[in-house]
Amino acid sequence: MAYKGEQLLQRPLYVFDLPEEILTTLTLKDQGDRPIEEAQRVPLTSSNEPAEKLEPEDGGPAKATSCNLCSLTFPTVQEQRGHVRSDLHGYNLKQKLRGLKPVGEAEFEKLIGELDESISGSESSESDEDEDENEDGVKPKDSTLSALLKKQAKISNPGFDDFTTTKRKRGSGKPPLFWFTTPSLPENMSLGIYRAIFSDAEQEEESHIVDTVRAKQLSPISATKPKGAAPGGGVSLADATGSPHYFLCMIGGGHFAAMVVSLVPKMGKKHTGVDERQATVIAHKTFHRYTTRRKQGGSQSANDASKGAAHSAGSSLRRYNEAALTNEVRELLKEWKSMIDTAELLFIRATGSTNRRTLFGPYEGQVLRNNDPRNRGFPFSTRRATQAELIRSFTELTRVKTSTVDEAALAALNTSTASTPSTAPPKPTKPPKPSKEDETAALHTTQLTSLIRRSKIPALLSYLSSNDLPASFHFVPPNHHTPTPLHLAASLNAAPVVLALLTKARADPTILSDDARTPFSLAGDRATRDAFRAARGELGEAAWDWELAGVPAALTRAEVEKREQRERAEKRVGKGKALGGVPEKTAAEKREEEARGLTPEVRARLERERRARAAEERIRRLQGN
Repeated sequence: MAYKGEQLLQRPLYVFDLPEEILTTLTLKDQGDRPIEEAQRVPLTSSNEPAEKLEPEDGGPAKATSCNLCSLTFPTVQEQRGHVRSDLHGYNLKQKLRGLKPVGEAEFEKLIGELDESISGSESSESDEDEDENEDGVKPKDSTLSALLKKQAKISNPGFDDFTTTKRKRGSGKPPLFWFTTPSLPENMSLGIYRAIFSDAEQEEESHIVDTVRAKQLSPISATKPKGAAPGGGVSLADATGSPHYFLCMIGGGHFAAMVVSLVPKMGKKHTGVDERQATVIAHKTFHRYTTRRKQGGSQSANDASKGAAHSAGSSLRRYNEAALTNEVRELLKEWKSMIDTAELLFIRATGSTNRRTLFGPYEGQVLRNNDPRNRGFPFSTRRATQAELIRSFTELTRVKTSTVDEAALAALNTSTASTPSTAPPKPTKPPKPSKEDETAALHTTQLTSLIRRSKIPALLSYLSSNDLPASFHFVPPNHHTPTPLHLAASLNAAPVVLALLTKARADPTILSDDARTPFSLAGDRATRDAFRAARGELGEAAWDWELAGVPAALTRAEVEKREQRERAEKRVGKGKALGGVPEKTAAEKREEEARGLTPEVRARLERERRARAAEERIRRLQGN
């Protein structure tokens, strides 16, 4: 079976052309934690209409013009089909789903007697005929059944809200995909089909979705161009209006793209010889106009509405382009009206009120309408409106999704979770409140670190003495790298602070940090290290264990100052050579640099003046001698 499933998945599965092995064994998975029993599934006929062809009580064959659910018989098939669309039949279906007994015509008339709305729904709408009828020429049901069910739910059982509406509201939290299973594929694999490709009536009864999918199957056509075919090898406009097709449209940011695509797959072969199904595009068109404000976003009309009309050249051009784009789009929709009117579904993405007015008006002769039950949005993210994006969106809508989930592991996990008593997570414990001593030590730490970082030596020594703090005071909270003032001063390369702490405050240089580092080992330059050596020379060898502190041989302050003076003098005298500086330029190099970038005439004039000054200088020297 696994090998057979791999064969079925060699090519992408198309919703309207599924393999026979999958169609015959397809079953709907539980969509909302409510089991769907086989006894509640009402089969569909080839015309997508429920047919109550259950066996009668006497065991004889069921009549095609009878409804066993409502216990009614009809003289003609047309009357039986009209009954299937009635509120009485719909109400009895709801009763059966709830496990209750169906009602007769008299009882149903009594139930709706107090309602003011008409059962037939002929008085509920005054819109155009093409708005009130679906593609089968059947008017949608009025809200009588919905009002009755809502009234009963309020009186008897508030939990009956799941069955109180005949039309699903958008954004009601339903998952975007129907999930199915089939024995033809591995047990842990599920197949997903977007809800959006089903009509509102088809989505109302989820138990019929499998039969609806089977009824939607279409035979593919050959990709080769037969004799007398339309130009381009596609479907002709005359054939397009009669074949099932979708209308897809996107508009936003000055970009518009529309496409009419047939649901009949086009069969071809790849270079490897494998069958490939392709979309049959009946018509397509794209427009682009400069309408958005660059680097600011938003349309010009939206900016005019919020801030007033601008008077720049760019704003005038954008206003003109918005009007031109609106006219182009509406002319195209008018040209495609016959295909749009016969389309099974309309997938439209229009961002912003301006773009929606462009499509939905109101304007004279508008084609698209807001209240059209065929209107759909794209149930996934889309990019810029282009023909390629429309093709990608159509492919995404009509391709079956596959999902592999180890349901046995999930069931075991759910069982273990249900058997284990749920315990509330422990509440986070609050940190203990610091004592007064810790608060005082933290205040001293803040003050000391601030004085050390700013090299305020007199203030630092005064703070230590006035607060009776030792020079080896440990910071609070603990600092593992620099636990004492001497560690901190050495790590900051503050040589004067290090010398003052050692000689005047008598800080201990042998204290180790948590990572076993002495203050001297944290010094990063020679001046700071010399401060430790000078303190060793001034305090003497008996003051501390200098070897344990890692301080080298002692230096006097005079030696340190003398070395610093010598180095400063060397820097002044041999700055260029000692530090890799630029050597002094020669006279010829200076003349060349002065003349760089000058014209030949100016250079000649400067050269004459230089020679004249040199001659005058020679004459002056001769006269002096």
